[in-house]
Amino acid sequence: MNLFGRHFLTLKDFTREEIEYLLDLAAKLKEEKKKGITGNRLKGKNIALLFEKPSTRTRCAFVVGARDEGAFPEYLGKDDIQLGHKESVADTARVLGRMFDGIEFRGFKHSTVEELAKFAGVPVWNGLTDEYHPTQILADMLTMKEHFGKLCGLEFVYVGDGRNNMANSLMIGMTKLGVNMTVLAPKSLFPSEDLINLCESYANESDTKLLVTDDINSVSGADVIYTDVWASMGEEDKAKERIELLKPYQVNKSLIEKIGKESTIFMHCLPAVKGYEVTEDVFESANSVVFDEAENRMHTIKAVMVATLGKEDDR
Repeated sequence: MNLFGRHFLTLKDFTREEIEYLLDLAAKLKEEKKKGITGNRLKGKNIALLFEKPSTRTRCAFVVGARDEGAFPEYLGKDDIQLGHKESVADTARVLGRMFDGIEFRGFKHSTVEELAKFAGVPVWNGLTDEYHPTQILADMLTMKEHFGKLCGLEFVYVGDGRNNMANSLMIGMTKLGVNMTVLAPKSLFPSEDLINLCESYANESDTKLLVTDDINSVSGADVIYTDVWASMGEEDKAKERIELLKPYQVNKSLIEKIGKESTIFMHCLPAVKGYEVTEDVFESANSVVFDEAENRMHTIKAVMVATLGKEDDR
């Protein structure tokens, strides 16, 4: 499958087959790395890493993934360049596109990464925006596939803020790949109607169920229980309000008991605020795979870079 030159902004832009290809490529690259094998698929490539928001997993995954395949990554923080301040996003994109072979962006407005992609002339990858976090979903799906041996037909429940970038992206990815998806959230934090309708169309195509509900009992039978922080970066002023609203949706021992399955795994994109969206005992339990997810950020991000920028013979 040829994804060379493609941007990676949201999983909306990719077919089920293309997403599965990226997961298979990531699994292959992971297996190679475990054997001590790295490649030259990105040899001679220079990659710009633009960060408006701080990061542990995204930054480290892009840096290590690029270096493993022979590329040179350059970190550009919010105080390092003039992005959107003294220089427009379009002009910054056209400058960086002349100097770099690929650009990663992690920041606030999704329109910023879209504008970078429009003007850069090189592949642009979304490391996170306020609306979408597609590289995280690839890592989540690879982790699930490693654990269960499949994706299609699994029962997946996301608990918490149903309109943040994680809920948005998980809905898209799971419904495209045949995973039954439940978004469990207070009604005031339901996903947008437009996105629900879009993901229902994906669910119909993949013979999958999508449920958006505030009923805590809907966790019953889940193979995966997933949560995220209650106040995303940039929403710190809403933290007190969110805590009161989301207390009933904490992933704790009582909620896990409602699931009724010993094989259920707990997932979180990290960082976690333990004692809020998840309790310490669940986070540290044998069923928690959060650090598998964290590691898989690197393998899946490497796959995205190799697929869209690598040498054709090696993709």
